[in-house]
Amino acid sequence: MASPALPAVSLRQLEYVVAVADHGSFRHAAEACHVAQPSLSAQVALVEEVLGVRLFERDRRGVRLTPAGEAVVVQARQVLVEVADLRTVAQQFSDPFRGTLRVGVIPTVGPYLLPFLVPALTREYPKLTFLWTEDRTAVLVGRLTDGTLDASVMALEADIGSCEYAILGRDPFVLASGPAHPLMKSRKPATPAELDEVPLLLLNEGHCFRDQVLGFCADAHAKARRTSFEATSLSTLVQMASVGTGATLLPALALPVENRRGQLRVRRFAPPAPRRTLILAWRRRSPLRPALSRIAETMRQTYPKRGAE
Repeated sequence: MASPALPAVSLRQLEYVVAVADHGSFRHAAEACHVAQPSLSAQVALVEEVLGVRLFERDRRGVRLTPAGEAVVVQARQVLVEVADLRTVAQQFSDPFRGTLRVGVIPTVGPYLLPFLVPALTREYPKLTFLWTEDRTAVLVGRLTDGTLDASVMALEADIGSCEYAILGRDPFVLASGPAHPLMKSRKPATPAELDEVPLLLLNEGHCFRDQVLGFCADAHAKARRTSFEATSLSTLVQMASVGTGATLLPALALPVENRRGQLRVRRFAPPAPRRTLILAWRRRSPLRPALSRIAETMRQTYPKRGAE
């Protein structure tokens, strides 16, 4: 006699499994899913029974994925993304510019570009709510991939994986320091050779702007010397440079805000100047692509012309 068939795995159960994987804890996963922990644990156990594999190892150190669990969670994430896309496709046939759009932005862009973008987007798309998240490129790309973000403003020169994108504008870099720094004696456009063996103030690891600055120096065969201080933001970088701690490179987009008191001396670079290309990126094959392309065009028209190329 054939054994009774086990029930299929539900989307809600997949959400529970992914939540446990993300939080490394059944209790925290239950809190995030707004469900009692015994109920969540029972549903995860049922998934393990249906699939015939153990997904998690439980010990005093917490909860860890088994090799089978790792493979299942990857597939579960993809299923949940596809389901979200299904809802989005349906929405596109009613009103693609109504509802909520989750958009990321990198920290070296957010404070300087959003004051231009947000008012224009609000005027152009009054029925669309933009939820902004500021984080580093690697985090934003990961969230685009797993479907928890719809789009993100980033630099094309960073690793954006397989994301599709539209160009918003180009942001040249400038050389900046306090007035007394030797590099500020010249009024001529700066050259990469002047940076050779010069101590440069940099952002800390993980910021794509840091990688772009070091990449520019390496391409120009200028050996940049790093100072003992690394900043977590452009604002801190500017403050340290302005008091003579060292020279730095800044995106021109940030100058109206960060040098509004004129505490820095600034030199543009001679062509070809270093720069970054700012983009609106989204997940490949996103059903929001037509709407995001139009939104990117609004952003491009709003992009500040001052200092841009």
